[in-house]
Amino acid sequence: MSQRRIYKISGPDREHFLQGLVSNDVTRLKDGPVYAALLTPQGKYLADFLLVPWGEEILLDIDAGLAEATVRRLMMYKLRAKAEISETDLKLYRGTSEVRPDGAVMDPRHPALGWRLYGETEGDDGSDFDAIRVEHCIPETGIELTPDTFILEAGFERLHGVDFRKGCYVGQEVTARMKHKTELRKGLVRVAITGHAAPGTEIRAGEKPAGVLFTQSGGYAIAYLRLDRAGAQMRAGDALVSYG
Repeated sequence: MSQRRIYKISGPDREHFLQGLVSNDVTRLKDGPVYAALLTPQGKYLADFLLVPWGEEILLDIDAGLAEATVRRLMMYKLRAKAEISETDLKLYRGTSEVRPDGAVMDPRHPALGWRLYGETEGDDGSDFDAIRVEHCIPETGIELTPDTFILEAGFERLHGVDFRKGCYVGQEVTARMKHKTELRKGLVRVAITGHAAPGTEIRAGEKPAGVLFTQSGGYAIAYLRLDRAGAQMRAGDALVSYG
């Protein structure tokens, strides 16, 4: 599991402040955690995170490697909003057992990802989260989700990470245009793989580049593919890759 940092967002304008910045509808926090992204004005990925209702505050659960830069960027937009962001001592423990610990909340991206518990304990219950992610094509920060990613190509609509009715946010215009005016020709998909290749290995369809290989588990992998070139006889290094 990637290292996480947990921040709290407080103040009477906390929801309004976030609503104009992130890809999802923050008013849904009344029903539980929300998965969202922060984008560039050009609609490209900067960071993804979970927002979790926490009494009169909102927790920001984010990959440690992106945490400081993301908080700085959020605060650039604060202006006169009555909202503050501060780091907490909370740690994340997660698991997939049917019996949730008291206080745990369900991961909003997919039921297979189980629950998340914020408190004094860090780690997980031993579940194979890479296998879960590959089975359901769920991208991970810093692996499949990198700068220049478009969130629709990364499956954010399927993972409940974007809302098309909430109104404006940073990068909304490009994201909405991709949704309503174009057909996605590239994206993250689950592929079958025979053999092994390092994450980041180029996938080729004959002589043409077709994509990039990422997380692998149990004969399958997550790959970013050009869908017009994807097929049953692709290669990533010495490994055979097939899609469709």
